Amino acid sequence: MHTDTERCVRAVQSKDARFDGWFYTAVLTTGIYCRPSCPAVPPKPAHMVFHPSAAACQQAGFRACKRCRPDTSPGSPEWNVRADLVARAMRLIADGVVDREGVTGLAARLGYSTRQIERQVRAELGAGPLALARAQRARTARLLAETTDLPMADVAFAAGFSSIRTFNDTVREVFALSPSELRTRAPKHAASGTPGVITLRLPFRAPLHPDNLFGHLAATAVPGVEEWRDGAYRRTLRLLYGHGIVALAPRPGHIACRLALSDPRDLTVAISRCRRLLDLDADPVAVDEQLRADPALTPLVDKAPGRRVPRTVDEAEFAVRAVLGQQVSTAAARTHAARLVTAHGTPVDDPEGGLTHLFPTPEELAALDPDALAMPRTRRTTLTTLVRRLADGGLRLGADSDWPETRAALLALPGFGPWTADVIAMRALGDPDAFLPTDLGVRRAADALGLPSTPSALTTRATAWRPWRAYAVQYLWATDSHPINVLPA
Repeated sequence: MHTDTERCVRAVQSKDARFDGWFYTAVLTTGIYCRPSCPAVPPKPAHMVFHPSAAACQQAGFRACKRCRPDTSPGSPEWNVRADLVARAMRLIADGVVDREGVTGLAARLGYSTRQIERQVRAELGAGPLALARAQRARTARLLAETTDLPMADVAFAAGFSSIRTFNDTVREVFALSPSELRTRAPKHAASGTPGVITLRLPFRAPLHPDNLFGHLAATAVPGVEEWRDGAYRRTLRLLYGHGIVALAPRPGHIACRLALSDPRDLTVAISRCRRLLDLDADPVAVDEQLRADPALTPLVDKAPGRRVPRTVDEAEFAVRAVLGQQVSTAAARTHAARLVTAHGTPVDDPEGGLTHLFPTPEELAALDPDALAMPRTRRTTLTTLVRRLADGGLRLGADSDWPETRAALLALPGFGPWTADVIAMRALGDPDAFLPTDLGVRRAADALGLPSTPSALTTRATAWRPWRAYAVQYLWATDSHPINVLPA
């Protein structure tokens, strides 16, 4: 979008927050860059240039606006819609791969040469993977400086910087403030007051309808791993350097997030996974506009616009839970999952009580005894085959997954039908166009709305909803009185 100058100028002049994260405005006369909704008086069009990323602005010599704080914008929805090389690379960069493995590691995961990755990412983002990772480190450093009492040396290394000097230079260059000044200028309410706990706000593009989002997570919560408490969804997180516990609660204009991490180096990845879990980088205006064009869906969209797709923080975990939930009730699926957690999960300490374990990894589940599973033999075979393929690397589920290829690989496993493969594509892989025409709840809703209720006919009708069929599923599910559609008290 940043190449459409006229459209960008209109968005800036109207202070349209819908475009935050889509592009950034660099002001030639001041040397700063802003989000489109910056509350400052808009500059003259002749003084504005537009960039596709904060990293591109920084590479061009601009610093972040102290007023609108463009580094806290929602992420671009482009990377949620696409599954091409650049989109997969951006998801991996957000997951901290470049900080841990470098551009060489990023290229190896994607199966391309380093030169090809550099060229394609730079062509779309205006900056290479290293610059994008550097901008992300700067954002993490700012969060740690403003929301914790960690010594600045600890902040530097937790944010991923290799030296304190690089940390200081980068922060000054990006924010025109020293790390100490960032901490001094931070709002007084930013600190959590609890040692080791980081409190922050997760932004999103309005509107956001929280009922089905948090209702789904709470209704399907696995005891010991997840819970709903005091108006917040809480769960344990298995992270790269340790573990964490997060509490997420819907608030007007943001999601309140409280993170307790065993190692602060996991902050960037934890935030990225929480945003992915709640689908916070979606573009609800574009989604709802497309779905509202179908007269059958118009009343559903108008009643509760801004529905999101509840996703996951761990793709392998969700795949296991999807198999456990085949042809059984929500309560039975929770019971099966809780037994696996108790028998194979890693215990954790939750100061607030309630959460006891991390969900077991495929490697930990590879040792389970199939005869101990209280389910039909065919489903036991499905589960053990899935776990074995995940553990030995024969099947990879992650931010870098190619959606069509992974769906085909899932369908090749015994016991995997279209429903299981597509629900994993929708909620674990993040495919916004995944569709569940055989789902009972979807077929009931379709029948009640006068839509075709047979899978083939409904799939044909749903062609008009592309590429947002996963969101159409949320609106169809919402016609039922199931607890997944209700925000818990």
